[in-house]
Amino acid sequence: METRNMVLLDIDYVTQDSKPVIRLFGKDKGSNDNNTIIALDKTFEPYIYVIPYDIGLCQHELENLGLDKIERIQKKDLGQNREILKVTLKHPQDVPELRDDIWNLSQVKEIREHDIPFYRRYLIDKGIFPMSQIKIEGNIIESSPCVFSASENTLLLEIEKPPQKLESDFPELKILSFDIEVRNPDGMPNAEKDEIIMVGISGNMGLDKVISTKGQHLDFVEKVNTEKKILEKFAEIVKNYQPDVIVGYNSDNFDFPYIKDRAKLLGVKLDLGVDGSELKFLRRGFANSASIKGIIHVDLYLVMRRYMHLDRYTLERVYQELFGEEKFDLPGDKLWQYWDAGGESLEQLFRYSLDDVQATYKIGEKILPLNLELSRIVGQPFFDLTRMTTGQQAEWFFMRKSHEYGEIAPNKPSHLQHSQRRGKSVEGGYVKEPEKGLHENIVQFDFRSLYPSIIISKNISPDTITLDEENSYIAPESGYKFLKEPPGFIPSVIGQVLDERSRLKRKMQKSEDPMEKKILNVQQEALKRLANTMYGVYGYSRFRWYSIECAEAITAWGRDYIKKTMEKAKKFGFHSIYADTDGFYATYHPEEKEK
Repeated sequence: METRNMVLLDIDYVTQDSKPVIRLFGKDKGSNDNNTIIALDKTFEPYIYVIPYDIGLCQHELENLGLDKIERIQKKDLGQNREILKVTLKHPQDVPELRDDIWNLSQVKEIREHDIPFYRRYLIDKGIFPMSQIKIEGNIIESSPCVFSASENTLLLEIEKPPQKLESDFPELKILSFDIEVRNPDGMPNAEKDEIIMVGISGNMGLDKVISTKGQHLDFVEKVNTEKKILEKFAEIVKNYQPDVIVGYNSDNFDFPYIKDRAKLLGVKLDLGVDGSELKFLRRGFANSASIKGIIHVDLYLVMRRYMHLDRYTLERVYQELFGEEKFDLPGDKLWQYWDAGGESLEQLFRYSLDDVQATYKIGEKILPLNLELSRIVGQPFFDLTRMTTGQQAEWFFMRKSHEYGEIAPNKPSHLQHSQRRGKSVEGGYVKEPEKGLHENIVQFDFRSLYPSIIISKNISPDTITLDEENSYIAPESGYKFLKEPPGFIPSVIGQVLDERSRLKRKMQKSEDPMEKKILNVQQEALKRLANTMYGVYGYSRFRWYSIECAEAITAWGRDYIKKTMEKAKKFGFHSIYADTDGFYATYHPEEKEK
């Protein structure tokens, strides 16, 4: 039996002999050249939870459906201990096929956790985290029906023992950025007739080049004879260098779909995956996402739309915002004219192409560490995480924590429930309009992590809502009551996040190692973003732990705290001139202090 430590980059499952097989893709930490590992786990099975009316009768009904792997287990459901049924199925596809039949049984009250993708269920149950180091033990296999045609430096391993999480720092990743240019004289590029004239490539593997059918006089250009050769060269580079991450800018919507369409027309095989599989498009949310097995594709355009608030999100605008300088730019609708003109105009186009791909790499280099750390915290694949909203990231973090805490997760809302929730609104934080004029002696008052702190200190959670007035916190205005003990699920999780962030900040302040400081800062920033998202999820209509009562109580306490603080500050000579949600500005007038 072989033992390997690997950084987990990607995960999926395939079917072999009618059974699901989990595939873990990663880099071998024990080899100098970071060879790729594809580890196969054939032992994991899909399951769902069934909440019964009468557990004995319910089990009998399930057995009559032909389901024989049924266990009685204890779980907490919104803080209440329950005996429920865990029903194990043979294949993930059985879940949607049998779900309605199970739900229609007379003794079935609810089905829970039926909509968790199989590979995500595996990550949660095994306690392993993408982008972290894991230990795997198993037997090396020469070939497998689960792998199409792995390259020579790919190790195939059949797992014998469950993967084990190891302590690990930031993995050193091979990052490749790419960008295409198209000759489009008629406006919007049309893959049926408009050829790809350049593919730019940059990264931390010694690559900075443009592949094209012109420009042989430029030292950064690799000239080939045809557009087909451009695409073949691009595929060859990806397969030979096997980057861990490929970044593009709007590459889900434009670059990769265009490359795939042109490759199909020209007869080019895009077998870019480490298992020999071709470029595919997977549904993520409301969009299709370009996927390469064993290599993480990140569309930075999607990431930047969530990372910062700008008037527009062009590559040029984002680059200027991040680095304070303008990148070389040309008018997009006239690029074909630069191509046709030749001479100095053509050289400008090549510089533009190289600058685009270098700018994309620089943005990725700056932004990816935070998202990488979020992936390690949330515990979902990097590919998925970069396509999640912040609310979805928080929810999957709670999903992992619910499993750790022995809680059974609520279901997502039905279409009707979602529509009803969207019709409800929650009053926001207190706002005092700014007083006009020029002010002096201004002091800022700011609550640190106001809403998360309220959730923790007032134990605001769906599982702590009560009618008991004696042992509860009572929210102002609404009068909602929350048990003082025991700690609720959501406050416990948020408290853990804030405590961990405080620990990292203290460690960062003490550290004298610049690299350690940098890593710790990224980690605490990731936790900060997660915590800041968490306080708003109670009012998010698609959130599993949605609670209008919790959402209203949080903002009511927030308004109460800031108003009372402003009143108290007034007694010490501070006159408030502007307030918004978690802080206010005031001018100091010592003569107005109360004795």
